[in-house]
Amino acid sequence: MSKHSFAQTTPTILVMGDSISAEYGLPRDAGWVHLMEQELIKVGSSWKVFNASISGETTAGGISRLPALLQQKHPGLVMIELGANDALRGLPLSQTEKNLRNMISMSKKSGAKVLLIGMQIPPNYGRDYTEQFKKIYPRIAKEESVVLTPFLLTGVADKPELFQEDRIHPNAAAQSILLKNVWGSMAPYQSLLREKSR
Repeated sequence: MSKHSFAQTTPTILVMGDSISAEYGLPRDAGWVHLMEQELIKVGSSWKVFNASISGETTAGGISRLPALLQQKHPGLVMIELGANDALRGLPLSQTEKNLRNMISMSKKSGAKVLLIGMQIPPNYGRDYTEQFKKIYPRIAKEESVVLTPFLLTGVADKPELFQEDRIHPNAAAQSILLKNVWGSMAPYQSLLREKSR
């Protein structure tokens, strides 16, 4: 059975993310990824979600794990929410960009569509570095022709009450907003998600 036919029968969304997608500090099944799975059920989609997100994950970690996950899960759609931990560690932005592009390329070659989820970092890391990091995501999305969620934390980042005590990770109340940001950018794939459920 080919990867394509496998994806037709058991369509899967693979989420490659860090702590924000891994329910860090949240009650089980309270994160945006689980909420997305519930939303798919609501709209009658047969697509399943496999959350391969790990707290502290970098793009280097993601790219090392992706080949095996693509082979095991045969996803029809790969969501990439990585890069913030690279920036928080002060890693070269050129390497982050290269890793993200390689992950997109791997996913496409496996037959999967890609959704790139944009991130931003606090300005205290230096204005130039912060701005350059922010620009990585739209540039990659445009040049690689993939769909982009401009910024996962839109509507959350400027609201302290929507963060856990560490002021880094969104709390349970913020998760529906994160889902809204991702779900809205999934518009180009909505027909695909519904089509496979027939």
